[in-house]
Amino acid sequence: MKIIELDYSKRCGDEPEKGHNRWHPDIPPVVEADPGEEVVMQTRHAFDGQITPTTTADDLLGTDLGLVHPLTGPVFVKGAEPGDLLEVTIQHIEPARWGFTSILPGFGFLRDVFTEPYLVHWAMNEGFARSPQLPGVAIPEASFMGTIGVAPSRALRQEILLREDELLRRGGMVVGPTPAGAVPAQEPFASEGLRTIPPREHGGNMDIKQLTAGTRLMLPVFTEGALFSAGDAHYAQGDSECCGTAVEMDCTLHVSFRPLKGEAARRGIRFPIFERDDYFTSPEMAAPRRFIAATGMCI
Repeated sequence: MKIIELDYSKRCGDEPEKGHNRWHPDIPPVVEADPGEEVVMQTRHAFDGQITPTTTADDLLGTDLGLVHPLTGPVFVKGAEPGDLLEVTIQHIEPARWGFTSILPGFGFLRDVFTEPYLVHWAMNEGFARSPQLPGVAIPEASFMGTIGVAPSRALRQEILLREDELLRRGGMVVGPTPAGAVPAQEPFASEGLRTIPPREHGGNMDIKQLTAGTRLMLPVFTEGALFSAGDAHYAQGDSECCGTAVEMDCTLHVSFRPLKGEAARRGIRFPIFERDDYFTSPEMAAPRRFIAATGMCI
């Protein structure tokens, strides 16, 4: 078993040897794992400690989005090579006891409708999240990692940059590389690292609520060792993050890995896929029971 422990009194930038908030193929791994070996990873919430149990809605106006998302890792998976498919078994997610949901002005799908900051603090226990800001509401636990993936190759990184630059020129919303808030802070990572905001071929900020414990997530491998990282844990989420956040929290993630040799190249798999043998949450809220799902991008 390999364990990555964090000091939650610190932020990602204070422990750069344990995590990062940019995607780059040359970020050195934190640990190495054998196929089938359990890896236990503590992770920070999406805003890297900027929001705490004492934070108010007005405080949200000072949030630094350059710190989003702190990821724990990378994990070097022995035997994983470009062209493989990395099977990631999500064994267990230990949720924190506190979480939050926020609306940041100018951020989220409905940013033109909800223009004022708002913050909900959640207390999580006995399988439910409850909040004094939403009396009478109890959200059942369905914990998953919002951001989970492997490192892009240098070639894929360049392809992504060109693609996103073209989207920006056409008026799209793009958060490009910037050294402000970057971890690692040194070059070339700070200026070259891809932001973690969008999902891409290598995974990332997919926010798929079905990725709860019991999921087998298959990620195309682009670098030697795959360089797996995860963070941005959610206690629960609806269908997407319309307001920009879910029930955000710290967590402890338990995973194991199995490289499927040459399968991504042989089967032409460019994007993550995942499968389950049982419901992702309580049966009355989940359908179907057993499935395999594909992801993709309109590119």
